[in-house]
Amino acid sequence: MRVSTTIAASVAFLALGGCAISQGPWRHIAKPVAAAPSPCAGFKSSIYFDQASASLTPEARLVLANARDQARGCVVRSVRVIGLADAKGSADASLELSRKRAETVSAALAQNGFGKVDFDLDAVGDVGAVTASGAAAPLRRRADILFDLAPR
Repeated sequence: MRVSTTIAASVAFLALGGCAISQGPWRHIAKPVAAAPSPCAGFKSSIYFDQASASLTPEARLVLANARDQARGCVVRSVRVIGLADAKGSADASLELSRKRAETVSAALAQNGFGKVDFDLDAVGDVGAVTASGAAAPLRRRADILFDLAPR
């Protein structure tokens, strides 16, 4: 009995020892497979509005808070806010609404930690809100925010 236990222990030891020097799936890799993204990479956020409204929703306020958290510890080089509108109503009314949306978002950003940033505001109204086939493009009641960040 003692011989078989010794043989079994020796086989297990040799098997484990062989694993330690193998080039199996757990071998050391000199280069990382994928680099982690920079914590200060630029990003885009979108704020959605109710129809014919430029008022922030509770969900929009959460998106703004998330953007503030995402930019924390970084230098904010620029913030571009683009207001959009759907194809309901006149082109002039849509352009005015998209301008108000961009202004609302930039004011909210200034109150949420982006006060020292110069904002580049743009309003496109309903341009692009209708496809070539005449169908209304969905989700045009929004403002897109493009954050350009750099490490400190």
